[in-house]
Amino acid sequence: MFARTERLLLRPSWPEDASAIHQAVADEGIVRNLALVPWPYTQDDAAEFAALDHDFDYPNFMLMLRTDGAPKLIGSCGLARRDGAVELGYWISRPFWGQGLATEAGRAVIDVARALGHRRLVSGHFTDNPASGRVLRKLGFRPTGRIEQRFSVGRSRYVSCALFDRQLVADGDALSGTQSAIAMPARAGIADPIMPRAA
Repeated sequence: MFARTERLLLRPSWPEDASAIHQAVADEGIVRNLALVPWPYTQDDAAEFAALDHDFDYPNFMLMLRTDGAPKLIGSCGLARRDGAVELGYWISRPFWGQGLATEAGRAVIDVARALGHRRLVSGHFTDNPASGRVLRKLGFRPTGRIEQRFSVGRSRYVSCALFDRQLVADGDALSGTQSAIAMPARAGIADPIMPRAA
């Protein structure tokens, strides 16, 4: 499964991405804000991540910055199962912070989630990372008012995490007007590719 935005190509990880993944995320300032990524982050960790099986219903995308030359891997954004819900998660490599790329990627993944039939997403951020909360609000997530203690593998301890959610299906809510293009292979329950185009 692939998606495209104004600046990004979203695609699955491939084993040959391991070196680029390691280069992009092996930064303690990134890892400390993620729940499941270890620190230090090694080449072996990157190789294991790059080789993970892909789950059609819970896709995880590499974020490739579209350039005049070869696209550059700058982060990841995707969906995962969490406590019976569908969770949105993401990270962006430090040189690309503050450029709206997490928001741009998140909007594309929300379009994918809706196309897959997911009705609600959850997400969260460690409370000492308020920038991530601003991204979630831009993506239409609302604070639930709940804070939970969530284990950070990178920090090796529990950290306060603010919880958010976002409904995907509501009156008048549809794929029209999205800014991403999604290419999905045919599968039971999704008969045709869904290709909304930016205006």
